Formats: sequence, structure tokens, C-alpha cells
Amino acid sequence: MSAVIEAHDLSRQYQMGEQIVHALRGVSFQVTAGEFVALMGPSGSGKSTLMHLLGCLDSPSGGQYVLAGEDVGQLSRRQRATIRNEQIGFVFQTFNLLPRLTALTNVMLPLQYGGRQPQVRQRAEAALERVGLADRLHHRPTELSGGQRQRVAIARALVANPAIILADEPTGNLDSHTGADIMELLGELNSESGNGRTIILVTHDPQVASHTQRILHLHDGQIIREERNQSLG
Repeated sequence: MSAVIEAHDLSRQYQMGEQIVHALRGVSFQVTAGEFVALMGPSGSGKSTLMHLLGCLDSPSGGQYVLAGEDVGQLSRRQRATIRNEQIGFVFQTFNLLPRLTALTNVMLPLQYGGRQPQVRQRAEAALERVGLADRLHHRPTELSGGQRQRVAIARALVANPAIILADEPTGNLDSHTGADIMELLGELNSESGNGRTIILVTHDPQVASHTQRILHLHDGQIIREERNQSLG
């Protein structure tokens, strides 16, 4: 399998008043197409900063990030936005659903923002059916449980058929049983025959990370060790 993500000596610094905060300190790793990888570490370890770089939501202070063969640092802001819209699906801890819109309309939004109009409704309905919410199309977020809201968020991430899903603490606002259901769904999306997606998730929970094939442990902005789940590959 070829590498879909290549990070070479990535660093990220922030200026906070007179202090420089080193959020990432020379991070290097690769992710091959179809892998399911966890970024794990305590608060302040740099995992969310790294996720933002991988999702083209931020730019590194140093190093190189290659996504699907393209050096992201050489792309314009518009080109990076196109990559975010077409190649990457995002899932967040807080769901980030618009409360006044139905599940169906929330899922349709990425296609509408991206200017891809053909079969928008049909694609959104198919995505919601895939996550088990075919009977909740017209429910608003306030009418859904936490697990159902996260399934809507996953459907929204899927609707543009991205090759990569980035999930930032996807079970953080869920109870353990519902969180296990969400991890099972992500595992299914990763292993689907002919359409398996590369998934990278941020977590601080070892139980969540145990569902992935490989765990990159971060501490103080560096990868300190790598762990493989032999039962998953």
C-alpha cells in the first residue's frame, strides 16, 4: 500500500504574548491508504494540533506535509480548501451540527458549499442510511440522542465520498456503550470492501484507541512510541 499521508519533521509554534509555545516538535510518520490510526496522548501533547495540520485547517511552522502525493505547503489557500472539501471528511467531539436544520439538511451542506449540485439530496439520504438513520432524516439535532447526532456528523463526513476521515475525540461526549457503537461504525467504514477509508482519530482513551490498527503516542509535541494492534492488522 502506498502512503496517503507523509509527515516529515513537522513543527508548529504559537506566539502567546512574549512566550513561544512549541505545540509540535519534529513529528514524522506515514499513513498508508486504508489504515485506521489513533493519535493518542494527554491534553497538551499536540494531537489536536497535528490533526489540524493533517486536515489542512492550519499550516506547519516547519517541515513538510505530503497528502496523496501533493506537498500541501506548496498549495494556495484555495487549493487547500478544495482538498478539505473533496478529500477529507471531519468528525468532531461536539458534532458541530446546525440546530435549526434537519439531519438531512445538515448532511447536504458540504455538497452545497462545494458547488456540487447533482443528486445532493439522494447522496445525503444514502449517507444517513449508511449510518443507520434512514428513519431520522427530518429530525433536528435536539430531537436526536448524542449517538444519533454523532451518526449524522459521520454521514456528513461521508457524503462527499472522501478518501480520508479525521475524527477528533468522536466519542468524547458519549457514554461508553454509545461510544463503542460509534467506534464499531468507524471500523466498518474503514474495512468496507472496495471502499474502505483511511481513518485517523484523536483520543485520550485507550479503549477507543484499541479499535484502531496502529496507535501513535504523543507527548510534549513528539511521537514517543508506536503501537500496533496485532488482532486488527
